[in-house]
Amino acid sequence: MKPRIECSAEEWEARQDLAACYRIFDHLGWSESIYNHISVRVPGEAGAFLINPFGLLYSEVTASNLVKIDIDGNTLAGNYPVNKAGFTQHAYFHRHLDWAHAICHTHTTETMAVCSTEHGLLPTNFYACNFIGQIGYHDFEGVTVRAEEGDRLLANLADKRILMLRNHGPVVMGRTIYEMFLQTWALQRACEIQCATLAMGQPIHVGTDVIGVHQRDLGQVQAPGGAGYADFQAWKRRIDRIDPSWRD
Repeated sequence: MKPRIECSAEEWEARQDLAACYRIFDHLGWSESIYNHISVRVPGEAGAFLINPFGLLYSEVTASNLVKIDIDGNTLAGNYPVNKAGFTQHAYFHRHLDWAHAICHTHTTETMAVCSTEHGLLPTNFYACNFIGQIGYHDFEGVTVRAEEGDRLLANLADKRILMLRNHGPVVMGRTIYEMFLQTWALQRACEIQCATLAMGQPIHVGTDVIGVHQRDLGQVQAPGGAGYADFQAWKRRIDRIDPSWRD
């Protein structure tokens, strides 16, 4: 589809993927009214990224109404404001982590519940075992609008790609939007199953030796196109059948 706004072909492709991602999140029940954020770097444009217009539901996000902002939160293109709690946190990670191409922050019931328990994510189900030892935790400091919290966020993330904000919700980062989506999907499933399991009684914990084998062998079951690519394309087909207006 021809770009509806003036931008490079690479940016338009990123805009379409990001708009699709917002619609997929909404379809899966991961949206939170007009709040929360998914951001991606603008290809070939250092220090610029795309984020949702503040005031729109995820179901209203399109490729052309996404807002382009610089690393300091200044609007480069777009007709909507941006939520400060979105760009403050995301910009810090985009600025300091050159591999963090795509970042999302959600407030789903199950991920917030796991973030709000002392033990966090437990090794009690298939999906949770994907993440044991691969998640950082950051203590709640209030709404993330202060730049000075960034150093602590980064320190608590360390060498991980997921940061569970305690009493708040997860931040998931990926080298591609596809990888970020797949990690978010699997984390959501892990938390859903953990909540259900704990409601039933005492869960069975998987041993560290088995977790190691599980994580080692995960790479053998990836679909074609790289981490998350086939998953993302499948969900794009689903939302296209429901409402293709995200492409505009």
